[in-house]
Amino acid sequence: MTTQANRDAAAVLAKARLSGKPCQRISEQFGITNLDDAYAVQEINTQLALEQGRRLTGRKIGLTSLAVQQQLGVDSPDFGMLFADMQFTNDVTIDCKKLIQPKVEGEIAFVLKEDLLRVDTTSAELIQAIDYILPALEIVDSAIENWKITLVDTVADNASSGLYVLGNTPVSLAALDLSLEGMILEKNGEHASIGVGAACLGSPLQSCLWLVRKMAEYGRPLKKGDVVLTGALGPMVKVEAGDHIRLRLTRIGEVGCSFI
Repeated sequence: MTTQANRDAAAVLAKARLSGKPCQRISEQFGITNLDDAYAVQEINTQLALEQGRRLTGRKIGLTSLAVQQQLGVDSPDFGMLFADMQFTNDVTIDCKKLIQPKVEGEIAFVLKEDLLRVDTTSAELIQAIDYILPALEIVDSAIENWKITLVDTVADNASSGLYVLGNTPVSLAALDLSLEGMILEKNGEHASIGVGAACLGSPLQSCLWLVRKMAEYGRPLKKGDVVLTGALGPMVKVEAGDHIRLRLTRIGEVGCSFI
């Protein structure tokens, strides 16, 4: 249910994003304490974005990694919307002025070749629907000051979505056990985060299945051509102007970006 408090919270988050100036916790400002209201706030700003001409092209699952959950003090996944203007390609240079307080995560992205509309989608149906996979960097970015977020705050803030960078060489899922996929995230040539596919709810496939079912239940099902960011493989890393980031996965390839 959309309440005035939800609308006010959505407006504050939208203003923070537009101005580049973070806000205080909306959970405290507007008494938003449950996930239903938090997702209602997220949906208000999703609708606003669509009305402004932005195009919805995928979804993300967040907080799948125990390490990231521990960093943020939460204990369950969340989801957010991905828009076309959030997507960048390998080796892009990103202007930090477009962001508020960015951090980077190494992930695996799925691209779908079929619609997935059912709340009881099976793992076999999901595998059949995956066209290819790519290495991905998610640039997460909170509108909440100093990343002092609760689960409600990050959900309302579109799961702390910022931008994302995709590799440019598609890889088939066939014969790959993604739970065993290792990653090294380098910052300025040095190891900054290490992880493995099993960090994503046991496997990025399991993470994606959770998201597929949840999005069907939520009324925004995943469709052909959509990108799915399946969650961090290890701890997120703070970045700023001048940093160079490179994600190296065991069998899926590499992707990188720089910040100015």
